[in-house]
Amino acid sequence: MDFRESQPIYLQIADHVCEKILLQEWKPDTRIPSVRELAVQLEVNPNTVMRTYEHLQQQDIIYNQRGIGYFVSPKAQKTALNYRKNEFVEKDLPSLFRNMYLLEMEPDELNNLYEKYVKIHFSINK
Repeated sequence: MDFRESQPIYLQIADHVCEKILLQEWKPDTRIPSVRELAVQLEVNPNTVMRTYEHLQQQDIIYNQRGIGYFVSPKAQKTALNYRKNEFVEKDLPSLFRNMYLLEMEPDELNNLYEKYVKIHFSINK
């Protein structure tokens, strides 16, 4: 995973976890990697993953079963979707809109580009 300097690592890992849930790679009530497992996978400090998991627990996206591990919450799909939408609207859209304004682009110009991107990267038709 390539980390950006513009956002804390634990929040970038939270986005990664939410993406796994939104892509349905991690389904409701299934166990997710332990703190140590995910830290090794992403090559980060376990304390950073612990901070991520605590953050996601506060958002009701994951839950902890003491002595067993962390699991995807039953309503994680919807909660993660809302969490990621809010993050996108607050952090990414202002930059996108600024660039569109500077480049004199209209929103309808993006529609074809978006459809092409989805087709290539997700192999589905929306």
